[in-house]
Amino acid sequence: MNPARRRRIWMILLVLLGASVATALALTALNQNIQHFFSPSDIAQGKAPVERTFRLGGLVEEGSIERVGEGLTVRFVVTDRFRLQPAEYTGILPDLFREGQSVVAVGRLRDGVFVADEVLAKHDENYMPAEVADAIARAKTRQASESAAAGGATHPPAPKNGEAPSY
Repeated sequence: MNPARRRRIWMILLVLLGASVATALALTALNQNIQHFFSPSDIAQGKAPVERTFRLGGLVEEGSIERVGEGLTVRFVVTDRFRLQPAEYTGILPDLFREGQSVVAVGRLRDGVFVADEVLAKHDENYMPAEVADAIARAKTRQASESAAAGGATHPPAPKNGEAPSY
């Protein structure tokens, strides 16, 4: 093998190695920054990560909004109409945040409570984020199949004002 051909082979191998390393680094960085979407039913099934940030979506349960003291901390319950997930947020809530409305919150689980860093509310009465609608549809299908298998189990009762949901 002549020296020019050997040099060309080494250059091709180095370029391929460099491209592989760059691709691996880019995929690792993207994977660490992805925020997956989960519904309360997904969290109840243990599908949500415990140590990573993710998005929780659903509806704000009627009668669940509770202000903690005089500060900006608010506790509320997110539901997909089949499971309930307690949540907490410290900060100024969007003007459209209210009971019975769609919400998407970004945060992480801490001791069974979703601690949100950011809360996004729907923008008008006809809009529901596609992820929330899909999660509700999946939970409804799953609930129907579980209900048929269990002989007609129903949605857990909603907590009364001032009561925390039982899990």
